[in-house]
Parts: sequence; C-alpha cells; structure tokens
Amino acid sequence: MHNVQFWGETLRLLVELAATAAFALSGIMEGARKRLDAVGVCVVGFLTAFGGGTLRDLLLDQRPFFWVRHVEMLWGVLALCVLAMLFLRVRHFALTEKAIQWPDALGLGLFAATGVHQALQLELPALVAVLMGLITGVFGGVLRDVVCNEIPTAFHDHRPYAVCAFVGGWVYVGLWQMDAPGWLALIACVVVTAGLRALALWRNWQLPAWRH
Repeated sequence: MHNVQFWGETLRLLVELAATAAFALSGIMEGARKRLDAVGVCVVGFLTAFGGGTLRDLLLDQRPFFWVRHVEMLWGVLALCVLAMLFLRVRHFALTEKAIQWPDALGLGLFAATGVHQALQLELPALVAVLMGLITGVFGGVLRDVVCNEIPTAFHDHRPYAVCAFVGGWVYVGLWQMDAPGWLALIACVVVTAGLRALALWRNWQLPAWRH
C-alpha cells in the first residue's frame, strides 16, 4: 500500500483545496440567493467549506484541524467570498437552486475521497473509512442549509446524495485493498461520487420517500 499512501498524500492536499473551494462556492451562492449581507454570505461559505472536514478531524482525533495546518485555505476562501460576491453582483448571475447543485456535487466527491483516505491511513476498518468519507462530504452542506433555514438537501432531496458518497467510498476502499495507485483510488472515488450525483440530478433519480 506504499504507492497508495505516497500518491494519496501528494494528491490529498490538492483534492482538499479543490473540495474546499467547490463547497465554499456553493455556500456563497446559497447565502447570496437568500439575500444575506456580506458577513452572512462569508459565514455560510466558511461553514460549508470547513464543516465536513472539521467534523472528520474531530471524530478521527486529528489535531490541528486541516484548515489550521493549511491556513492558506482560510485566506483562499475569504478571497473567494469577496470575488464571488463582486462577480455575482456585477454579472447579475441567476442564483437558482439548480446552479448551486453543480459545485455542491463536485465538493461532495472531492471531500468524500479525502475522508476515506485519511481514515484508511489511520488503519481504521473499511466501513468506518467509508462513513468518514460520507460525513466529510455531507456535513458542510447540512450546515449550509441549516444556517440558511432550509431542510438539508441530504435529507429531503429524494435524489441520491449521501448514497453517492457511500458508493464512491467503497470504490476507494476496493482499489486501496487491491494496492492500486493512490491517484487512481482518489480520482475514481471523486468521479464515481460526483458522477452519480450529477446523473441523479440529470435523470431525476428518486429514492423512495417515507409513506404513512
């Protein structure tokens, strides 16, 4: 598994940076759609970007948190908040719920991969690793929706969301156990998770709802 650990560690930071940016953008767009002020938009962006990874680090007892180890992420999200608000205001970008779903799907896949990777490096059981990936990918979006006074998308949107991260996590675990190159495990997890979510949105796949 040395190749997986080496390539995974090399790519992990880049993937986590991309995931943070994607989720921050979805949070910024949702905050702007709710017509929050500049501070509110930034808070929603930060919560969405760092919520899932922070909960993962708490559960795995990892200190300092990933955004403390890489403080440049904080500066990057702050800059993204400012630039995105300026762009959205100048360009009059249509802030629809559908527009927010695409960066959210990308962030889901990217963060799911980093969560699984970190848990496997700590030699935790496969199921725990998959759940860490799911939590990392889902929790930021849950915080975003709660702060914006919405039922979290992961719970009420009948199109598969957390299920996509769960499936993608098992793809990562399977490749890890086969000693596949780390870059392949990471990319496969991202592609499967984000791809399934995109297909669910495009094809309008529905999970069964609770019936009385």
